[in-house]
Amino acid sequence: MLDQGSNSELPAIPAKRYFTIGEVSELCGVKPHVLRYWEQEFPALKPVKRRGNRRYYQRHDVLMIRQIRSLLYEQGFTITGARQRLEGSQARVEASISHQIVRQVRMELEEVLQILRR
Repeated sequence: MLDQGSNSELPAIPAKRYFTIGEVSELCGVKPHVLRYWEQEFPALKPVKRRGNRRYYQRHDVLMIRQIRSLLYEQGFTITGARQRLEGSQARVEASISHQIVRQVRMELEEVLQILRR
């Protein structure tokens, strides 16, 4: 699952439908070439490709990249181990992603509420 420590260091995910590879790189603290490599290593990570083979990531892709980052960089998994962990626990990953989305939406709504109270 996503490590709480890693989430606090990374910026909040904006309310957008699609993100470029540069935006995802900044949101996840990973360089673009690493993201392209992870696409080859993790079958579940498939951004939409459009004109000129440009990648467009969705929110669930960003959350998965954050989870992969946590598994590799913070929990010490190898690529193979992280892949097995993701494939073996897909239901838990989906629940974690749903929980993360709910948490993110709640934070954004609280920020809007604070702005409205001013």
